[in-house]
Amino acid sequence: MCDFLFRKLPLHRFYRTSNHRSPGDLAWHAIITVVITSAQNSKIQSVRALQARSRERVSTGAFVVEGVRLVEEGANSGWPASLVLYSEDLSTRGKQVVAHLANSGAEVELVAGHVLASIADTNTPQGLMAVFTTQAQPIPEAIDFVIIADGLRDPGNLGTLLRTTAAAGAQMLIVTPGSVDAFAPKVLRAAMGAHFHLPIQTLDWLEIQHLLKDRPSPLRLFLADADQGLACWETNLCQPCALIIGSEAEGASQPARDLADASLTIPMPGKSESLNAAVAASILIFEVVRQRASSIPHLDLKTIL
Repeated sequence: MCDFLFRKLPLHRFYRTSNHRSPGDLAWHAIITVVITSAQNSKIQSVRALQARSRERVSTGAFVVEGVRLVEEGANSGWPASLVLYSEDLSTRGKQVVAHLANSGAEVELVAGHVLASIADTNTPQGLMAVFTTQAQPIPEAIDFVIIADGLRDPGNLGTLLRTTAAAGAQMLIVTPGSVDAFAPKVLRAAMGAHFHLPIQTLDWLEIQHLLKDRPSPLRLFLADADQGLACWETNLCQPCALIIGSEAEGASQPARDLADASLTIPMPGKSESLNAAVAASILIFEVVRQRASSIPHLDLKTIL
């Protein structure tokens, strides 16, 4: 089957004009458009591999983002995109995002709707996918609030943890070996753009010890524990600290327990045995925010929490 179909599609294909000065100057032109109509096309196959395999994302240093909002977030954050795929029925807002990325140097391809849907990870694709280059954001020199995802294997939990970490203003999130890939499609969707604003590092426990403990002002490591530990409301979380969040099924790993300074628990007067990992993490993370906000003189907490 032929990979391409040639036809005239007004206002769907665009290219740079010689005199534009900014992304807003990008001109749209009605020209002969190349439409990818085969799922066997090499670019389609490449994106499918990135969606399906962590090994492919690591080896190529790239990941796929779906949907207008998330692609727009990546574009506005200045992350480099190498390839953009879109369908005819893309919204006006989506086309503006495509134009912005094209003007920034991304290769753009119009794809038949059924082909784009075949490589999408969502049930209701929005007609826009972009391949972004993975770039390690620098670790801040001053660190006093870090989240560690220890063996989290549920994509929704890790994505929610990323989103909460970014919202709370923590400096970074560390993912330990055995966790789900932080750039997997479901994690990206659950994180709602946090990847573009938060340093994410995959480190083993020796590297974590070196980064957080072997420093002039070492962080205290608190291990979230459903069964025992210090009540989070009664623990000083204004000090430089890191919260370790283990998996729901297996809890924290032994290396995490060995390195932790103390366990932290959420008092639950009800009859539930435990909380979802992401929910528990959110409570603990924002308890840190609450305590630190409370220590700032003349600060109206109602405007923050």
